Amino acid sequence: MKRVKIFADANLTVGDVDPNVYGSFIEHLGRAVYGGIYEPTHPTADKDGFRKDVLGLVKELNVPIVRYPGGNFVSGYDWRDGVGKNRPTRLDLAWHSTETNEFGTDEFMKWCRAAGVQPMMAVNMGTGTVENAARLVEYCNHAGGTTLSEYRRENGAKEPYNVRYWCIGNEMDGPWQIGHLSADEYGKKAVEAAKVMRWTNGEADSLPHGEELKLVVSGSSNPEMDTFPEWDRIVLEHTYPYVDYLSMHRYYEYKADRKRPLEDFLGSADDMNAFIGTLRATLQYVRAKHRSHRRVYLSFDEWNVWRQSAPRTEPIWKQAPHLLEDVYTFQDALVAAGMLNTLLNNADAVKIGCLAQLVNVIAPIMTENGGRAFRQTIFYPFAYLSREARGTTVRTFSESDTFESMYGTARTVNEAVNFDREKNTVVVSLVNYGQKAVDIELELRSFGALHAEQYVEMVNSNLFATNTFDCPDAVTPREKELPSVRGGSKIFLRLPAMSWSFLKCKVQ
Repeated sequence: MKRVKIFADANLTVGDVDPNVYGSFIEHLGRAVYGGIYEPTHPTADKDGFRKDVLGLVKELNVPIVRYPGGNFVSGYDWRDGVGKNRPTRLDLAWHSTETNEFGTDEFMKWCRAAGVQPMMAVNMGTGTVENAARLVEYCNHAGGTTLSEYRRENGAKEPYNVRYWCIGNEMDGPWQIGHLSADEYGKKAVEAAKVMRWTNGEADSLPHGEELKLVVSGSSNPEMDTFPEWDRIVLEHTYPYVDYLSMHRYYEYKADRKRPLEDFLGSADDMNAFIGTLRATLQYVRAKHRSHRRVYLSFDEWNVWRQSAPRTEPIWKQAPHLLEDVYTFQDALVAAGMLNTLLNNADAVKIGCLAQLVNVIAPIMTENGGRAFRQTIFYPFAYLSREARGTTVRTFSESDTFESMYGTARTVNEAVNFDREKNTVVVSLVNYGQKAVDIELELRSFGALHAEQYVEMVNSNLFATNTFDCPDAVTPREKELPSVRGGSKIFLRLPAMSWSFLKCKVQ
């Protein structure tokens, strides 16, 4: 059996991990809101109607930021429908559902406080106007004395929400988007939205205490768009001086009808890395063209496994229908773990990441209306890494074998190494996409003497095994015997075929 050597030196770093890379996403889609995070009649519901069992699982995931209210939904959404006492019931044209608006901005802000996360709000750039975007910022962030800020106070929020993170629209490159625009049209509109949103927030000159807005401009919804990456270049050339992040979205799925279905699916993480690389280069080009000293980063604010080819089974115009409720397999968890490694290995460029979504809709958490909740297979790699893989990503050098997929050449062993100097811990995430076990020689140099503190392995003989309400623990990680560390820096591991492994070491 060939031994794979992986080398990492603490002095060779990629970049600091922004905690927001472990963010998530809640959209008014299916049962993400109603029956997901919000269900007033549920036995565990608190006084605000929030499911406390779901809140507990969200806290276990250690999610720091959540994007809301969309997604495609936001491009036809008037935020004023979701505040105050008299809320209209509308047709949601994005997902062909009925929206009661029972849950809106104020409820989301309360939920964020209960969950211990910060909000990442999106404004409507489809049917919405620049003025409406500014008005939502005013409602959320202005202390008082204006009609909108006093309206917020009447609605129960005496203090401003001080929302810092804002998405200027969603997937405006997509013809499926309500109010779809060309790159030039959207770029011009996004500039004006950014300007008035900042002015509304008091940023005509400067704000004290670091309260300036962090604005995300819509980039390509996937790299297979005909307009990619020209869309991103054109939009950035308009908006670069005004925004902080470029959005990017990407989903993957296992398709049995492909020539190499498993290999094509397992190559997802490497394709994700290439997507990031292209937009990293686009950002660098536009920065140079603008002769700018400031940096704009990437917000990978939608990513996950999603079976987009699955047919809809619910009738249209139903309120909170069962939509996109993918039940994740063990192999889905392996792909998700590799995608998390990819985000970490691009920590210098990707500063926000949103697992899409959080509850029920292509999500790590599943619920029954009025009943139980369970952790999906993809829950576990995310939870372990969000808690422990912080600090700085360290560059790795690997002698891994490779395999061919529809995306090109991919690595059989996918790894990420993170060094948290505050906690004095080194975390290693390893995915073996091979059909055989592999021996790993892991050399972690310049960290100091290491001692293995935790070793976890996720493996299953059935790649299509799932967790369910009746068998919620069918696919879970297992604690393993701690490996020895030779010479304070070398660790030898055997990774089972098709597995994810998590190693945490303490710097002595």
